[in-house]
Amino acid sequence: MVDVVLGAQWGDEGKGKLVDLLVSSYDIVARCAGGNNAGHTIVVDGVKYDFHMLPSGLVNPNCINLIGSGVVIHVPSFFQELKNLEAKGLKNCRGRLFISSRAHLVFDFHQRTDKLRELELKGASKDGKNIGTTGKGIGPTYSTKASRSGLRVHHLVNDDPASWEYFCTKYRRLVETRKKRYGDFDYNVDEELARYAKYREELKPFVVDSVAFMHKAIQEKKKILVEGANALMLDIDFGTYPYVTSSSTAIGGVCTGLGIPPQTIKNVYGVVKAYTTRVGEGPFPTEQLNEEGDKLQKIGAEFGVTTGRKRRCGWLDLVVLKYSTWINGYTSLNITKLDVLDTFKNIPIGVAYELNGKKLDSFPEDLITLGKVNVEYVVLPGWDSDITKITKYEDLPENAKKYLKFIEDFVGVPVEWVGTGPARESMLHKEI
Repeated sequence: MVDVVLGAQWGDEGKGKLVDLLVSSYDIVARCAGGNNAGHTIVVDGVKYDFHMLPSGLVNPNCINLIGSGVVIHVPSFFQELKNLEAKGLKNCRGRLFISSRAHLVFDFHQRTDKLRELELKGASKDGKNIGTTGKGIGPTYSTKASRSGLRVHHLVNDDPASWEYFCTKYRRLVETRKKRYGDFDYNVDEELARYAKYREELKPFVVDSVAFMHKAIQEKKKILVEGANALMLDIDFGTYPYVTSSSTAIGGVCTGLGIPPQTIKNVYGVVKAYTTRVGEGPFPTEQLNEEGDKLQKIGAEFGVTTGRKRRCGWLDLVVLKYSTWINGYTSLNITKLDVLDTFKNIPIGVAYELNGKKLDSFPEDLITLGKVNVEYVVLPGWDSDITKITKYEDLPENAKKYLKFIEDFVGVPVEWVGTGPARESMLHKEI
């Protein structure tokens, strides 16, 4: 059985916290897409763990963790993140963590060219804007993957001397093509190859054939939880293109990023922040560039886990959530950070987009159109009380429950969990 946790907005919804809540019931937690451009924060016994590339199932000492073939791996960051988690007390991580041999490698030159590309876009645009990437080399790596010029984990760890020769030759060729594109940027090829000659031995114990790994787990009826990265609105196909990530963050990316058939998937849990945030550029219809937006940002401590960038904030957008539900087919929702709304007297919810006097049928694919829409809001009364100490869903204020019921009715998906604070115990469960 495979269950999936996916972000339903622009990311940063708090997916890691739901994974942490669920993980004790699963044998395996797997990542299927993205790289170290994502981030989950989990608080356990007062200790805060930041996950970027590694599955957050590592917090459970009995859980096996897999980084799938759809993920792109920056090996130095992989080992640094692992060491950071071990230093905070997570035990036996190295015996419970595996990497797909088919995953593509992110090199330092990918990160360099990622930043060069962002500078190029900023200089070429009329408004001085770029995509707003994390600069982690994720997009350039997926580009080399799509152009069939990338290097994968198996190219690095294969014991055959011919494989290492192939790795070095193809690596040098990749750097040369980047220099032809971006000019002769300062970069020491020999030094990085020397580092990877050492990494190949250190990495070998982690590497598995992930297709065989997942098939065996499914045949043995293991309980598997897939931890999505980023979110639907950052999907390369269905997000606010081009202000998106470079991978499939939707439900389809689970199958392609892990090599599993769709019929093995049972539950799809959509994680939704009780308001809306996003990092980076791109239209954001319910964004509040005012005191209320500042208040959401301050109370919610809205800064990116990976980059530290300040997040843009606005009201909950149910046009986005319904569109996200159409694509991902959520079986239930986790509404996070409801407590951030505790002190708002009135809480608007975006329910429709209007353009030139006409309501739109769906979330528009064209960003020029999206940038011109007017949002229709329904304003619900706030609850004006502290919900962070509440331990049962039934004890939530009536107006808080009405807020959640409105979301359920509009989207047609039940709310199963509600987050009321940062700690792992601050998650209320509702029977559905």
